[in-house]
Amino acid sequence: MTVRDNKAQNRFELDVEGAVAFANYRLTPSAVIITHTETPRALRGRGIASELVKGALELIRADGHKVVAGCGFVVDYLQKNPQFADLTA
Repeated sequence: MTVRDNKAQNRFELDVEGAVAFANYRLTPSAVIITHTETPRALRGRGIASELVKGALELIRADGHKVVAGCGFVVDYLQKNPQFADLTA
């Protein structure tokens, strides 16, 4: 599963079984603010959102940006995954 940055819609996307999980974001001069994550109901409880956020954070890191957790899921993910602590703005 590969997360992609859909810049036209300002969201990171992950295709799973014909559906799309996504994380909306806003860009600021200093960071990417992830404002909302959503996994289709049929895919919930399988770690899809975690894979999505992990991939999004890896893309953000590769672009040299910082991240601001604007939704509870991303806040929780960052607390549980200290390997991304360097990205927090």
